[in-house]
Amino acid sequence: MTAHEPSTDQPTPSTPGHPFELTHDITLAATPDQVWDAIATGPGIDSWFMGRNEVEPREGGTASMTMFGNTEGATITAWEPGRRFAYRGTPGEDGAYMAFEYLIEGRDGGSTALRLVHSGILTGDWESEYDALKNGNPLYLRSLAQYVEHFPGRIAVPVTVFGGQLPDQETVWAKLTPALGLSEPVSEGDKVHFTLDGERIEGVVDTMLEPSFLGVRTDDALLRFVGRGGVVVTGHHVFAEADPAKAEQTWSEWLAKAMA
Repeated sequence: MTAHEPSTDQPTPSTPGHPFELTHDITLAATPDQVWDAIATGPGIDSWFMGRNEVEPREGGTASMTMFGNTEGATITAWEPGRRFAYRGTPGEDGAYMAFEYLIEGRDGGSTALRLVHSGILTGDWESEYDALKNGNPLYLRSLAQYVEHFPGRIAVPVTVFGGQLPDQETVWAKLTPALGLSEPVSEGDKVHFTLDGERIEGVVDTMLEPSFLGVRTDDALLRFVGRGGVVVTGHHVFAEADPAKAEQTWSEWLAKAMA
């Protein structure tokens, strides 16, 4: 496995769906065991990916993700602790599904090379969905890198809320950046400052893809603002004691004000 190898695979048209496979590599400042805990346990996945997750630790077991009251299930197809973890989602009525495979390889100095192979069948507006996956997967892996480097061993409370519908992503970006105390052009490393529920929050931009993804790291959170089609969604990970319902309400009010 070679780290940082570019993703070159393209979806192959077929009927009725479109098979795809994307490969992404990243080197992480963590041991293989730390990476395994982050990618193959529910609390670990909660701390950098999406939604609330559960993992049954065995091949043939189940994995699930819950977002906005909807739970999607998957079957674990490979379980080799410290080396390989894979699962495949249940196909929909149209045959669409997604599968994830993680390959772990230790490196000198305590670092780890991780390969993600994301495959499956896309239907409907598959070209748009494919582009979203191709751009989005590396961003989530960047969040994983931030997690294992800056919050090793800690467990986050995921906070996911929707903002209102706006005309386009450019409008979302134009409202979001000043709300975070940022000015154009935004660059990774820029300082962030804003008020949340009466408390001053300070952080740094750690990941950015204008105008669809903005990642901010604070002392106790990874804040992720994900946009598509004029809607912004938070995918935050809070590494402090927090009531999930209250945190979601607080961020929903903040986002509504920012997007007004």
